[in-house]
Formats: sequence, structure tokens, C-alpha cells
Amino acid sequence: MVLTDRYAVFGCPIKHSKSPRIHRLFAEQTGQALEYTAMEVPAEQFQTAVAMFFAEGGKGLNCTVPLKELAWRYADHNTERAQLSKAVNTLAFQEDGSVLGDNTDGIGLVTDLTANHGITVTGMRILILGAGGASRGILAPILEQSPRSIVIANRTVDKAVELAAEFHGRGPITGCGFDDLESRQFDLILNATSASLSGQLPPLPAGLLATDGSCYDLAYGNEPTAFVRWGLENHAAKSLDGLGMLVEQAAEAFFIWRGVRPATRPVIELLNSERLKAKG
Repeated sequence: MVLTDRYAVFGCPIKHSKSPRIHRLFAEQTGQALEYTAMEVPAEQFQTAVAMFFAEGGKGLNCTVPLKELAWRYADHNTERAQLSKAVNTLAFQEDGSVLGDNTDGIGLVTDLTANHGITVTGMRILILGAGGASRGILAPILEQSPRSIVIANRTVDKAVELAAEFHGRGPITGCGFDDLESRQFDLILNATSASLSGQLPPLPAGLLATDGSCYDLAYGNEPTAFVRWGLENHAAKSLDGLGMLVEQAAEAFFIWRGVRPATRPVIELLNSERLKAKG
């Protein structure tokens, strides 16, 4: 009898997660025998739930809000990108019984921007909205692409300045408040806050987006987010949401677990066509 390897995504809330569907599509495409489920796990139950999952033979976990920092602390070893982001979205059970932590969010974003949308990050003036965990998770992979500059803008100015200072040795990066964005222009604006899902946006001045500049919201939904709409209203060459990033970071996790790299484009196209149908 062949035992099917078990994987899961932990989060709270989790019922709307597309991850089980994505990993099933990857498994079918690559001929891998595995099962992948979504489990609602509150932060206070995280440690016990992870220990139990691995003790019962689980091979790997994805962790989403609000568990990424807890997963980083849980792992026995973390990759360099996980150490830098102080957050883990992928846990992998190793042959020696230890647990490896990784963060595939940043590489997922960069791959979606460059490979799927033809947006060159190298040499660009980049603005990142928000200085929380989502920003931290994407900074190192973006800096590896050699942008001209990165500015992190946040309501709490100190938080943006502190985060920029942490990564300062890796490239030209500064932090500021939203008031400091007046009369500045950027080629790529990334929204790393979840506010736009609830229709909220930071106070963004007019003229912030350079001609032919692009906007990208790390969040995604069946309807365009408030930030995607802002990008369109401000004549962005491209105004995108994070569905492609979701699929790309999942592909990277799948590769860590299985050693096989699935094709992402057909999965992204399928999910996009389904949400178009959902909108009617």
C-alpha cells in the first residue's frame, strides 16, 4: 500500500484559501501523490497543531496570517531569506526529523512581476506601502534585482525607517511617512497593506506614479481591490493584484517539498478565468 504524503495550510481565517486547489492542480500536473488540506489554526494553538501534524506523518506546511512569525520561531533551521524576513510561510519536515523554515513570498512576487507580466525591477524607483510582515517578506528578493531605489512608506514613520535600516546594507532603501511622498514619483508601487481589500487606501498624492509606471497589490480578490482601482485611475501601464504571486509562491513551496517545479501559467490562467466567470 502506497502512503500518500500529507501537506496543509494553517491560518486563521482559512476557509477562503485557494492553496489546496493550487497544490492539487500542481500534483495532478506533475504526477505527484499527495493530499493538501486547509486547517483553521488560531495563533495560540499553533505550536501544538504543528507538532501534532508532523508527529502524525505530515511532510510540509504552509502558514499564512497570523502565523508566519510563529512559524519562523518554530523552525529548527531557517533559510537566509526566512531569517531576513523573520517570517516563514513554508515548513518542510526533514529526513533527520528537524523542520526547515522558508519564505517563498518574495520570490513569488518577483517571478510574477518579471516572468508573467514583463515588469523589469532592475533600475526602477520602487515604493512599498506598509512596513509590516508582508513588506519584510518581499524586501530581500526585490533588492536582489538591483532596483534604483526603494522607499517604504508607512503611517507610523518610525516603523518604516527601522525596517529600511535593517535592509540598508543590501541596497538603496529608505523609510518615510505618507506626507513625505509629495512631489515624488515611482516606476512601481507595491501595496503591502491589506487595507485595500476593505476599500481603504493610504493618503496617496496625485502624480505619484511615473508615466508608464505599474501598480501591484499583494492582496487579491474576485473583484479588483481598492489599490488596483487606484492604479487604473492613475493611468498605470499595468495595475495588478496578487493572485499570480499566490500561485508562484505556492510553486516554490511545492518545489521545496517535492523537488519538482510545476508550470504556473496554466494554473494562473485557470484561476483568472474562474474569477471572471464568478463576476458574471
